[in-house]
Amino acid sequence: MNLIAHPELLELLAASHALGTLRGGARRRFETLAREQAPVRTAALVWQSRLASMTELQTPVVPDAAVWTRIRNMIDAEQAQHAIERQRHAAPVAAPERGGWLRSLALWRGAAAAGALATVMAVGVGLNLRDQLQNAPAIQYVAVLSDDKAAASMLVTFDPKKRQLVLQRVGSYNEGADKSLQLWALPPGGAPRSLGVLENAPALRLTASESDVRVPTLAISLEPKGGVPSERGPTGPVLFKGALIEKTI
Repeated sequence: MNLIAHPELLELLAASHALGTLRGGARRRFETLAREQAPVRTAALVWQSRLASMTELQTPVVPDAAVWTRIRNMIDAEQAQHAIERQRHAAPVAAPERGGWLRSLALWRGAAAAGALATVMAVGVGLNLRDQLQNAPAIQYVAVLSDDKAAASMLVTFDPKKRQLVLQRVGSYNEGADKSLQLWALPPGGAPRSLGVLENAPALRLTASESDVRVPTLAISLEPKGGVPSERGPTGPVLFKGALIEKTI
């Protein structure tokens, strides 16, 4: 099929390729066409650029020093394994000279020790990676709160493992020194429930349970400094609002 003659299909395939949902033979055929046809390649690059801009919503994270240690351990283990292979291939096949069996014994003892060291290091790396995966955030709920012009102003995620709401400002709104932003859960048919008062910071965390955030909508209102009691509900204007989406982990 000539994708250039079907622009809607080309856009769909380019978007699927950038998202990673285009797999197997379909993905290979699309990449072949992208190498051969400039319009296909351009569509793929455009969609990659669009999705890459979403990373700006995430807080930059500096890798922990332990990450580099684990990488170094993996490299050392691989080098030790290669050294063992080189020693095996370089071992003489002819009968050893007098005293040669002693040297061979020492050689194989050294190789065995290096192999044991590589195994221990590999096990340690595996355990560290397992712990890292277990401690990784398990984001289950996501919301983008926008103003009345549909401009994104706050990204909200909920980590059920840590029972923590993480909020990141993505807009330029400033509430001023004498006001506070307050986050509200809006249950269907119920009164708004305060989830906390937001500090004037690019990112912050609030403690919450899953029952607190199991609502269809979140909202942020402008309140007096320090916020208002939850039972009173929002007293100021609601600046930002958005649907809370439950995502598959």
